[in-house]
Amino acid sequence: MLEVRELTVAYGPVLALEGVSLEVADGGSTCLLGPNGAGKTTLLRAISGLLRFHGGRVVSGAIRYRGDVVTGADPARLVRAGVAQVLEGRRVFANLSVDENLRAGGFRAPRGAQRERVLTLFPRLAERLAQPAGLLSGGEQQMLAIGRALMGSPRLLLLDEPSLGLAPLLTQGIGAALAQINADGVSLLVVEQSSALARAITGDGYLMETGVIRAHGPTGQLLADEQLRATYLGVKRT
Repeated sequence: MLEVRELTVAYGPVLALEGVSLEVADGGSTCLLGPNGAGKTTLLRAISGLLRFHGGRVVSGAIRYRGDVVTGADPARLVRAGVAQVLEGRRVFANLSVDENLRAGGFRAPRGAQRERVLTLFPRLAERLAQPAGLLSGGEQQMLAIGRALMGSPRLLLLDEPSLGLAPLLTQGIGAALAQINADGVSLLVVEQSSALARAITGDGYLMETGVIRAHGPTGQLLADEQLRATYLGVKRT
């Protein structure tokens, strides 16, 4: 589904990614682990085409989506091709209703079936369709951000810290929804600080630090390695 090869990205003279390679299988679920500032968000921006709006540029390397080179592609082209990103911090349209937010995400696909799918996946949204998105709780806003992305019928969903700021119970609910989305055939690439959520919803993992991939393997295996956790994730060895 997605192949990143030897990608180097810079902000001005500063390299943010250096020779990063990564794959997401068709129907697979992959996580990006690593400390703050590792370059995880930059990698998602490069894949989704948003990098240019943050002052970044691809120096070298290639990104392929379903076999086609999409390095530096326009975000609108990527959305039409089936790539959707859920940004860190939810970024819902606060002054629009829940229903209007969902409709905004469905401009490229028939809305009826997808809308019903989203409301089945997140029943709380069905109860709040007329409510301004800015009045939702943090967990409900995250549901809305994911639901809005699903309205475009993506084949690949990029998620940046979906559990950020959420209570454990809400994190479990978001995790269950993402597992169902993946089971329905949508490939996932997830940046996530919660090791429990990463282990629950992804099978393959990459560990990043200072713009470089330091380790790759099954998510559970990476998170079980105490030396990796202590060195790169700040988790003390027991």
